[in-house]
Parts: sequence; structure tokens; C-alpha cells
Amino acid sequence: MEMFWQIVVAVFIVLLSALAILKVYLDSIKGKCTSSTDLSGKVAIVTGANTGIGYFTALDFARRNARVILACRDLVKGQEAVEKIRGQTGNTDNVVIKLDLSLMKSVREFAEQINKQEARLDILVNNAGMAGLPLTKTDEGFEVMYATNHFGHFLLTNLLLGLLKKSQPSRIVNVSSMAHRWSKGIDFDNLKAEKSYSITDTYFSSKLANILFTRELARKLEGTGVQTFAVHPGTVRTELLRHLPLYLKPLEVVITSFWKTAEEGAQTSIYCSVSEDLEGVSGKYYVDCQEAEDQSSDLSKDMGLAKKLWEISEKYTGLAEQEN
Repeated sequence: MEMFWQIVVAVFIVLLSALAILKVYLDSIKGKCTSSTDLSGKVAIVTGANTGIGYFTALDFARRNARVILACRDLVKGQEAVEKIRGQTGNTDNVVIKLDLSLMKSVREFAEQINKQEARLDILVNNAGMAGLPLTKTDEGFEVMYATNHFGHFLLTNLLLGLLKKSQPSRIVNVSSMAHRWSKGIDFDNLKAEKSYSITDTYFSSKLANILFTRELARKLEGTGVQTFAVHPGTVRTELLRHLPLYLKPLEVVITSFWKTAEEGAQTSIYCSVSEDLEGVSGKYYVDCQEAEDQSSDLSKDMGLAKKLWEISEKYTGLAEQEN
């Protein structure tokens, strides 16, 4: 019996060593933005910037001398992030403004404030995201995860397009995920969880929506000087999984020890926001600071699906009524 347990322990140690070696290898090939672009005189907005990928994206922009607006649901945490960024960069031209992407009213109030107070907008990073949330509806009738991950960013981007066009060349970066490949498609009759709700299917579909939105937006913005990109940040240790059930937390701790750090996960968003190599490119999908169209699903390239999603997003967010 003692020999058996010695063998078990030995096998366990070998497996852990192999995983450690694999992690070192994966770390060595991760994409890193090496651009030295200076953003002096530029204005950038990053949603969900008080933590995780969004925080490190905002931090990088501040280091490049941009004016950075942190769009956050929690103003206390957002202000703490602002103070950290100021302390680490010496750049004091960064502020936090309230934005709850699950509420279209909040999106409109945020956009109205930006359009009134800012003379320009050079970079918009639609970074905020949510996963693992049990079914929750807003007072406006939206399912919270889909509203946060897609509808809120759709409306926000459209309300800020005038400023982005005025400031061209400018860029819009939508943070998606490789999880879009697991989506079975967009159920247009269930985007507000009218019929049913699945935590996984809703997340996968919302990430597919991010890429479809990026592609249709690029088509509509052709010739305006405004570029759009969709990115997969990698599998990252962030607060995205904070809504997981308690019984899954131990598994989360083990699995996430082999994931990217938030700073590493921010690199592709940063790359698509500032790299000189991307001039003239738009509507593409990026992973590890490289174009990765071969890694995006066939559904994510369906322009008919993208057009239909745009139309229903206009209707649900009230944008269509505003334009008429």
C-alpha cells in the first residue's frame, strides 16, 4: 500500500512539472505589443477599466501620455484605479465617469457627457464584460449579461461615432473571446432571455455578437478613417468569473493558475489601439497581437447575420428611433 501511494505522489509530481514546463513555454510565445506610439494630445475611453484587462489597457495609454477616461459601473473602484494610474505614470489627465452598460439610460447619459465635454475621441476600447451570471433582468427588460457584453457597447459606440469621425484617424476595439467559436448562433427571438436562459450559451453568443458588430461597423465606416478591431485577449486571470457558484471556486483557482495575467491579456487590445502596422486595416479579428481570421468561426464571418444583428440591436437600444 505504501508503494502504491509513493507511485501516486510521483505521478502527481511529474504531471505538475509537465504543466509548469508547458506554462513556461506558453508564456514565452504570448503576444506583446512592442509599439512605441506616443498618445500625447489623444483621448481614449476604456470601459470596465477599474480592474483586469481594462485597467492595464488604461494604464498603458496613460504611460503613452493620453487623456484616459475610465468608464466604470463602480465609481469608488474606478477612482481607486485612477489614483493607481496617476501614481504609476505621473499622468494626472485621467478620470472616471459612471457607466453601467446593462442600462441603456446610463449609456446615453455617459455618451451625452462625453460629447459635451470632450473635443475629440481617438480610441474607444469596449472592454467591459460579464460571464457566469445567473438570469438577471434590468428594469429596461434586458438580460444583464447580453446587455453588458453587446447591447450597451453597440449603443455607446454609435452615440460616440460623431466624435470618433471628427478625430480620425481613430480606432474602436471590441474585446471578444475565442469562446465565440462555441456559439451555435444568434437566437434573435431570445436576446432578452424571453424564452429560456443558459449561462454558457448566452456568453458564447454575446462574444460572437462582438465580432459580428465589429465587421458590420467596419463596413459602415469604410472611408471615414475610423478603424474597428475584435480581439481575443487570451485566457486571462480576471474578475470575469466572479459570479461562478461557490462549489466551482476551488476548480477556478487550480485552472486559472495556468492562465495569462491581466497585463498579458491587455496586450492585443493595446496593439490594435496603437500599432502603426494596422493603418488601413479594419473589421479583423486578432489574437496575441496578430491577425487571426483563421481562428474566427464561420458564423463570425456571416455578413448577413451581422446585418440582422445590427438591425435588431438598433431596435432594442432605441437607436433606430433616434435616427428616424
